[in-house]
Amino acid sequence: MSAERFTLDANILVYALDGRDGSRQASAARIIDLARQADCWLALQAISEFYAAVTRKRLVAAASARDQALDWLTMFPTASASATAVRDALALAVAQHASYWDALLLCTVVETGCTVMLTEDLADGATLAGVRVINPFAGDTLSPEAEALLKSG
Repeated sequence: MSAERFTLDANILVYALDGRDGSRQASAARIIDLARQADCWLALQAISEFYAAVTRKRLVAAASARDQALDWLTMFPTASASATAVRDALALAVAQHASYWDALLLCTVVETGCTVMLTEDLADGATLAGVRVINPFAGDTLSPEAEALLKSG
């Protein structure tokens, strides 16, 4: 199996710092560790959503969330939304295939060549905007699909 370029949704990033669910936190941390060694890109939107979520929920101090976000900015190549991505996301959202923010994330990373997104927020196995969705969580472990993707890098 050849390596695929993929991205992580903000929920994976949030779980990595959320100590309320130890097994989910451990799985998310493992995903990020393996993703660092693979062809993984992060959307600036996902990093921003991470910061907003963990500070709003008071999972970590704002300074710690900032430091983690800055680390990810140096660890991973990043993608920012273009005008084309916004146009495509609006069309996807109007067609009710995804929320606007999920659509924008998908349309942003597709421009980098990402073909897979790890998330639990969209239907596992669906393909939206040319990006296949994989829910990486299978109980207390990684799903077989996520495991295979992460180890192919």
